[in-house]
Amino acid sequence: MTVKHSSAGSQRSRLSYGLIVVAAVATIAGVLMPALSGCAEETPSFRRIAEAVGIDPYRLSPDGNREMGRFAETFTLYASDPHNTRQLKQFRDAYKRIRNSYVEDVSDTKLIEAAIAGIKAQNPAPHSMKASALVETALDAITTSLDPHSAYLNPEELRESELVTSGEFGGLGLQVTQEEGKIKIISPIEGTPADRAGLKSGDIITELDGKPVTGMSLRNAVNAMRGRPGTQVKLTIGRDSAQPFEVTLTRAVITIEPVRWHMEGDVAYLRVVSFNERTAEGVESALQEIRTRQGGDLRGIVLDLRNNPGGLLDQSLAVADDFLEDGVIVTIRGREQGSDRTFWAASGDLAREVPVVVLVNAGSASASEIVAAALQDHGRATIMGARTFGKGSVQTVMRLPIEGALKLTTALYYAPAGEAIQAQGVVPDIQLTGQEAGEEESHEADLPHALPPQGGTRQTTRASVEVSHCPPIGDAKDRELGCAISFLRAGGSTDHFLAALGPKAKL
Repeated sequence: MTVKHSSAGSQRSRLSYGLIVVAAVATIAGVLMPALSGCAEETPSFRRIAEAVGIDPYRLSPDGNREMGRFAETFTLYASDPHNTRQLKQFRDAYKRIRNSYVEDVSDTKLIEAAIAGIKAQNPAPHSMKASALVETALDAITTSLDPHSAYLNPEELRESELVTSGEFGGLGLQVTQEEGKIKIISPIEGTPADRAGLKSGDIITELDGKPVTGMSLRNAVNAMRGRPGTQVKLTIGRDSAQPFEVTLTRAVITIEPVRWHMEGDVAYLRVVSFNERTAEGVESALQEIRTRQGGDLRGIVLDLRNNPGGLLDQSLAVADDFLEDGVIVTIRGREQGSDRTFWAASGDLAREVPVVVLVNAGSASASEIVAAALQDHGRATIMGARTFGKGSVQTVMRLPIEGALKLTTALYYAPAGEAIQAQGVVPDIQLTGQEAGEEESHEADLPHALPPQGGTRQTTRASVEVSHCPPIGDAKDRELGCAISFLRAGGSTDHFLAALGPKAKL
């Protein structure tokens, strides 16, 4: 994974943003990523300079060295090749980076206790575990104990994670998380085998090819769903109180086209599925085509970020910038000195001040929340739908000297008005309620070990609307989209919008 900058196809000069944030969940596409997590490639810094001159920037404290000694004793006891100093160094390098770079101060004792407990949970006999497997188990245990988004990526997983940001990879097209030992679907990716099979956010995967998954680790469940394109896997699905049912999916190479658009009369519908390497260019091209086709007859734009799990930070910044004339887009604040960064919009609103409604729901996360919060706080768009997921942390991908990498939570991001999004999400200006809106879906705060909310609550909703009162749009009979279009055709006035829907629409 390399440091990304703004799209090469950008139609105007932009900042070089530098960081990468990937908001994805464990994506069943031949890649393992924890629930709705983000990652930022570690950029050149004083650390690399220090390392080049022989200074260890991750030096352990006396307590850290003592705890490292405890781990070494466990390593010697259970490793089948206890003299494998290369793997012991692999653990030490990772441990030092976690100790120094994680967003919160975690004690050395807690980290090493998690590592040792993870090893012992395998019930190994003395000298029975290969050193590489033992270290991977220990690092998995440490990162899992921190938060839902930190992870150790072995070399294969690191390579596969890099494919996700390019927008093309293999698998089923599911984003999942783990709750209370159950594998839960956050959302299917549009146009993938999972989406075509009708799988939904909130579905529980109870069996894989007839084998129960309760108690299975997220990594093992993902591995069980991986496979060669063209092969099949049978999932047993639990949905609400209905009887479990089976669905057979054919694995495929999944190419995510992140942007599509069409006109609904005098309103442009702009759908952003994810924030991969092609998103910013796609949005800018769409806005250019919309202006060319509609001229001055454009009443408004619906920017649909529903079930968009996020993606590259630089792409979310560029998309927000497309609709802003100036101002802060997002601020990132971390524990380490010098890690705070503020990103600003460049001059020039590509949408030319046309009114915008942003549709969001509980599946809108991370990069999607950056865009929604920025447009909301600057008064550039009306946010409509359900409260977003609340994934407001940044994960830095730190390549380890020997192999693999850590994907470690190192910072939180803050909306322009100053509130943190973590565990709170973006609260819509107009809340849509009812079965379609999915306001009861899971959020970041529901995940095990989720970082708590930071600071005050974001703004309150100014109106709630029962979605069934809005007109259905298209073959999907999308009433949420109908609400957005009705609002724009009401001149962007909440009062006129509610009046047009009738007195029973407002809750």
